[in-house]
Amino acid sequence: MNFSTTGSPEAAALQQQIHSLYSDHHGWLHGWLRKKLGCTHRAADLAHDTFVRLLTSRIPARLDEPRAYLTTVARHVLLNHQRRQRLELAWAAELALVPQEFAPSAEERAMALETLMAIDALLDGLSAKARRAFLLSQLDGLTYAEIAAEIGVSVSRVRQYMGEALTRCYAAL
Repeated sequence: MNFSTTGSPEAAALQQQIHSLYSDHHGWLHGWLRKKLGCTHRAADLAHDTFVRLLTSRIPARLDEPRAYLTTVARHVLLNHQRRQRLELAWAAELALVPQEFAPSAEERAMALETLMAIDALLDGLSAKARRAFLLSQLDGLTYAEIAAEIGVSVSRVRQYMGEALTRCYAAL
């Protein structure tokens, strides 16, 4: 990786830290991911994505265990990658059910998938029941009472779930 050292001293220090992490541990991280994934090409992509993530995150000034830190970041990158794959597969399965004459164009499919990914990221962190309540309300149009019966909670709990989900939506706006 080639980093420019222009900018603030803090930015230069961060770039140097990431450069050191990359040169000292990239090979190891790639090997670790290759063992997890069984594919050297996907491992290379995710190792790259891990270092890109480091460029946009706050790294502790001193890392006593750089490989443990890289492993943690790489696991998050891997989980996001797997989540995206599951979402893409589910989207493809739904599209397969649509008659050809009503099928969206490639551009519309790509836009819909990006929207689904954004919604998934927005709802990430909510409990499974809170996500389900929100989706049942917004996609299926169920009432709070119907949602409560469907997921086995009280109507007041559904209100709490919806409040959590809507707060995230408003914060994203």
